[in-house]
Amino acid sequence: MAILMQMTWAGVTAAQYDAVRKVVGWEERPAKGGLYHVAAFTPQGLRVCDVWETPEDFNRFVEQRLMPGVAQVGIQGQPVVEVLPAHATFAPGYTAR
Repeated sequence: MAILMQMTWAGVTAAQYDAVRKVVGWEERPAKGGLYHVAAFTPQGLRVCDVWETPEDFNRFVEQRLMPGVAQVGIQGQPVVEVLPAHATFAPGYTAR
């Protein structure tokens, strides 16, 4: 069952996000089960919404790739993460590769 992951991370800047993005390379080497990713910024920091095939796929990505990249870039603190079962998904502009 697909899940929605919502994350807020206070204090994370666009430059830090872009650095992690480059180190982790999720666009060049997509994670198993990752379906959709959107990042935005507020005055407080980073917000992310993802759709994943399973919670296990998300957790594997976080443990094996994301958090090591975050540590390498030197981001401090911890995100607030909420994972919910997806009731429905619809992406009319999305074309699978």
